[in-house]
Amino acid sequence: MTTATPAGPGARARPVVTGLGVLSAAGRGLDALTEAAVHGKTGFGSVTRFDVSACRTTRAALLPADVPLAHTVPLARAVLDALAQACRQAGLTAADGADTPVLLALHSDLRTRATARAFGAGVSAAWGTRGVTRVYTGACVAAATAVADAAALVAAGRHERVLVAAGHLVEPGVFAVFDAGRALARDGEPRPFSAGRTGTLLGDAAAAVVVEAAPAAERRGAPALARLAGWGRAGDAHHVCRPEPEGDGLARATEAALARAGVAPAEVGYVNANGTGSALADLAEARALHRVFGRHTAQLPVSSSKSVHGHALEASALLELAVVIGALRAGRLPVNAGWLGPDPDLGLDLVLDGPRTARPRYALSLNSAFGGANTALLVAPA
Repeated sequence: MTTATPAGPGARARPVVTGLGVLSAAGRGLDALTEAAVHGKTGFGSVTRFDVSACRTTRAALLPADVPLAHTVPLARAVLDALAQACRQAGLTAADGADTPVLLALHSDLRTRATARAFGAGVSAAWGTRGVTRVYTGACVAAATAVADAAALVAAGRHERVLVAAGHLVEPGVFAVFDAGRALARDGEPRPFSAGRTGTLLGDAAAAVVVEAAPAAERRGAPALARLAGWGRAGDAHHVCRPEPEGDGLARATEAALARAGVAPAEVGYVNANGTGSALADLAEARALHRVFGRHTAQLPVSSSKSVHGHALEASALLELAVVIGALRAGRLPVNAGWLGPDPDLGLDLVLDGPRTARPRYALSLNSAFGGANTALLVAPA
């Protein structure tokens, strides 16, 4: 049984991550993703999965050929793979899953129902859950919203553990829409926060985490990988796709995450930024960081791991949370790849050229979505 007696949001119910699984352009597992991120080894190449000859941009970060996707529902298989990694690392068995909620982040389209059903059947068969509890389709903050909900359920004592999973595979419809909307980098390289940036590139991803109450993990002898110290969400409703110019929503989400954790801005030692490579969005995010961190911004290392693994839409936030956890465990901060030169309007301490050795007490993972939705996840070493 995973239902716990309500304990309130105190330290005894603090949420930790005890298992993490990931598939990305870097390959299978957290180690491969961390190695790519901290060295700025990008996973972009020509799209061969479908015809892109009529598109302005023809590159994306796809899963390596040795990661099998053969299945009637390929995305479901990929996410089940990531979840299996996470559950095995956490030491879970089917007996642990009966009352465990399963939160799933997916793109909303005609295949969402089939993907959720196939994934739900697989997770039930393998791990004893009752299928998918809730599906999140809130664009690029979907997975972060699911993680925040999981952390809140654990912190409130409503469940001892929650499984969170997310997935996105680059496919022709979404690719064509992003290309037609001129959101993809014209030169085939995402360059977050750089002079000359022209947009993002899409990427494949499947990721999963086991979010667990620390006392429950300790009883099982399951080591924690990281602690979810705080989380925040805010909307600005400025425009259907353009960011609020001052980054108001992202600033408020970040402030909420810090306040929830009781952490001062100066205690944060790394930010994995949303950083899509959009001229407007990167500027708005930089303004949000200056608003929240003030003078500390000059000493706050920032990078966007999208520069390495691409933008995985609804799965982005979970993939980027994995990058943060990997970086904290490795003691090396990810590189902001694709750099051409400084944008004088930003004023950020970007991690460039190579991994930066650091062991921050807290790190932030930030995400924003069309429609003005913003999330912040504050992570601490276990």
